Amino acid sequence: MIKKIATLLLLFGCSFTYAQTDTTLNRSTVKSITDERYDALIKGADLDNMAAVAELNRYPMPDKVLKHKKQLDLSPTQLSKITAINTELHRKRVEMGGNIITNEKKLDDLFKARQVDDGIIIFYTNRYGLYQGEIRNAILQACYKTEELLSEGQLKQLETLENHK
Repeated sequence: MIKKIATLLLLFGCSFTYAQTDTTLNRSTVKSITDERYDALIKGADLDNMAAVAELNRYPMPDKVLKHKKQLDLSPTQLSKITAINTELHRKRVEMGGNIITNEKKLDDLFKARQVDDGIIIFYTNRYGLYQGEIRNAILQACYKTEELLSEGQLKQLETLENHK
C-alpha cells in the first residue's frame, strides 16, 4: 500500500513538474494586457511589426542579419557591430516593455479605485505613446545602423535568403 501511494505521489509530482516547465508563456499580471502581449513585452518581442517600414525598404533587422551571418560572410567587424546593435535593441525593447506593463498596471489601479480624471487619462495615455515611440525608434535606428554596415551584395543576398525561407 505504501509503495502504491509513493508511486502515485512520484507520478503526480513528475506530471506537475512537467506541466510547470512545459509552458513558455508568461502569464499577464495586468488584466488589460493579454498573456500573449504580456509575454512579448517581457521578452522584448515585436507583435506589432514595427520594423515593417524599414524592412520593406531593405533596412534589415539585426537579428535577421545575424541569423544568416555565415551565408552573408560577415567580417569580424560587421559581426561585432551588428551583435552590439542587436543586444542594445533587445535591452531597449525589454526596458520599454516593462515600462508599458507598469503604466498599464497604474491605469488599471486608478480606474479600479475610481481616481481618474481627464488629466490623469491624458498623462498615462501619452506616456504609453512615448514608450511605444521609444520602441519604434530603437527598432528603426537598429535597422538603419545595420543597413549601413552591409554591402549592396550582402543586402541582396539577405533579401534572397529571407524570401526563400
